Amino acid sequence: MIRHLLPSLAVAALLAAPLHAQAADAAKGKEVFAQCAICHSLKAGENKIGPSLHGIFGRKAGTEAGFAYSDAIKKSGITWDAATLAKYIADPQAVVPGNKMPFPGLKDPAQVQDLLAYLKQASK
Repeated sequence: MIRHLLPSLAVAALLAAPLHAQAADAAKGKEVFAQCAICHSLKAGENKIGPSLHGIFGRKAGTEAGFAYSDAIKKSGITWDAATLAKYIADPQAVVPGNKMPFPGLKDPAQVQDLLAYLKQASK
């Protein structure tokens, strides 16, 4: 019986162990942001096709002055933090269906984390 439990216990131990992900790299995130910079600025009050991302952390979605948000974003109830931004960046339409951001999503989790590190550093 113990022999049959060992594989299950090994899997359980792996799932319970903390994942040692590579630390996010803001410099790499700056490179990733080049895709975003077409539509977004990091300067306060400078909206482009998309809203300024200056001060994005802690901001309620749909509240950047001077930008015409979709009703979906305005009614989302989201306050942007790292976890919510990570999900949104990976698949904007899944997180807020009906938003008007045409970006299909950033699928590489490491790039998402690098981008978040850069945004934290550059959007203050």
